[in-house]
Amino acid sequence: MFPRRSEDAEAHVSLINVEHAARTKVMSSWAGFVDFALRDNVLEVAIGLIIASAFTKVVNSLVSDILLPILSLLPFMSRHLDEKFTVLRRGPHYAKPQGYNTRQQAIDDGAVLWTYGVFLDETVTFFGLGLTLYLMANLYGYFTKESIITHTYECPYCRKQISAKRCPMCTSWLDGREDRETSAL
Repeated sequence: MFPRRSEDAEAHVSLINVEHAARTKVMSSWAGFVDFALRDNVLEVAIGLIIASAFTKVVNSLVSDILLPILSLLPFMSRHLDEKFTVLRRGPHYAKPQGYNTRQQAIDDGAVLWTYGVFLDETVTFFGLGLTLYLMANLYGYFTKESIITHTYECPYCRKQISAKRCPMCTSWLDGREDRETSAL
């Protein structure tokens, strides 16, 4: 065999150094990713988002399957609020006596619609979700004696809305100690 030349040996060592640097960088990046992804806070947030997604489905079902059928008994409401619309500009295939039967039919025809039913449906869902969350927070507070809901009031000195005994904006105490201290002068 032929002996290696020094240039080949230098190139070989250089390649080994590049490989070692690349491997170190990849391992460092992987360790950083594992530290980030598997921290307690990230896992708690991920679990919270999964539970929130499931809770949203439950509340949407509560609104669409429980509340809306009851509301549909009112004369001006219907079960399918999202199909309520008004035609602002007719499409080319608009039939005079009956108009469009569904919202999708009007959209496919190129009509311009005012879909007030979708807005009403989303509004009912929003208030249903808000009411459910409020009731659950009160129920949690009742059983644990810890309130999730914090009441805010206006700081008399800087007029900011706060929920603490000391204002974080102007640092004044709101329990009356500043009035007691200054009234002795």
